[in-house]
Amino acid sequence: MFGLFKKNEPTEPDAEASSSEAFPTAPGTEIRYSPELVEKLKEDHKDLIELYGQIAEEFAQADYKAVSQSLARFRGLLQGHLLTENVRLYIYLDRQFAHDDTKSELIRKFRREMDGIGRAATNFLRKYEAIGVNTELADAFKRDFNEVGQVLVQRIEREESTLYPLYMPTY
Repeated sequence: MFGLFKKNEPTEPDAEASSSEAFPTAPGTEIRYSPELVEKLKEDHKDLIELYGQIAEEFAQADYKAVSQSLARFRGLLQGHLLTENVRLYIYLDRQFAHDDTKSELIRKFRREMDGIGRAATNFLRKYEAIGVNTELADAFKRDFNEVGQVLVQRIEREESTLYPLYMPTY
């Protein structure tokens, strides 16, 4: 607290800000390449898959209150991940490859597909977050939960193998 009153002492720059400032912005934006972004997105994927597994265990134990709470956490993680992808990844890639019709179409296809998956996942989460108070949802939950899991795993694999390698600094 007392450090606020010291005058003219150099402060440590924010490591992430200073490292990303070394990179130019994507054309027509203020979005800079971030060397940490892909690893952060992959970490999100890992966290989502782990939480998915936890939800499966809670459901198998018929702990519907815990399932409901974990679904709420899953929603928060997923929404944060999708927002980061939309703002920092897709816009950057779209501008980066505006001159490349093939890559631009691939990026747009990924984005449209993810918008649809995001809507479906949000609808699923909205429907089943009430499983803690309405156990009649349990029968349909298992089937829908397995479908959501398959779609997410397939999407994660494609993002990490096809989309994320396109993310690189502009020069």
